[in-house]
Amino acid sequence: MRIYIFKSQEQRTLRAFAADPAGEKLPSQFRPWQAIGVVAPNRAPPHGLSRTSIEKAIADHGYQLWRMRAEPKPS
Repeated sequence: MRIYIFKSQEQRTLRAFAADPAGEKLPSQFRPWQAIGVVAPNRAPPHGLSRTSIEKAIADHGYQLWRMRAEPKPS
């Protein structure tokens, strides 16, 4: 399965994985979504996330959400 990666413009740290390049099943409350990458079928997802868990979430719900850590503010 090819997995598409999206970034929410509403919630800056929110990301999502989906099976379609348009992200049609992504939650509307976090729109707009911007496509930012793709994970080929023979590649591992970023940040050590489990491909098996991502594919299961996509099969069950149409997507999987995850959050990036907020970058520390300069002091």
